[in-house]
Amino acid sequence: MDEDSRTRAAIEEHWRASERGNTEAEHAIYATDAILDYPQSGERFRGRAAISAQRGGHPADRHFTVERITGHADLWVSECVITYDGVPSYSVSIMEFADRQVVHETQYFADPFGAPPRRAALAEPMPGRTIDGT
Repeated sequence: MDEDSRTRAAIEEHWRASERGNTEAEHAIYATDAILDYPQSGERFRGRAAISAQRGGHPADRHFTVERITGHADLWVSECVITYDGVPSYSVSIMEFADRQVVHETQYFADPFGAPPRRAALAEPMPGRTIDGT
């Protein structure tokens, strides 16, 4: 198995463990001194223990659906839908790797929004989705 295949497999296991609620397996991908940034809130979490602790205390019922993983070498992007208590949040996770572990992750979150009617003639639904109007 080449290095990119190993990295992809590790990321896939990270998301599967997130869905299962297995925090130990979920955070095994991170270096001990990894950094996690949430640009929307301005928060930075330093170290695997802090990353795991802040996620472990989340009160919502969470589910993870991976839409796409793409990357090469030390830079990988996951596009996911994270559902909190039944409400979807679209997420992009950018993971930077060194020595087969995540050393820096930046995660962006976006709420769904309705499509304006003026674009209706130009758009088609994404695979497996419907277009929600405003």
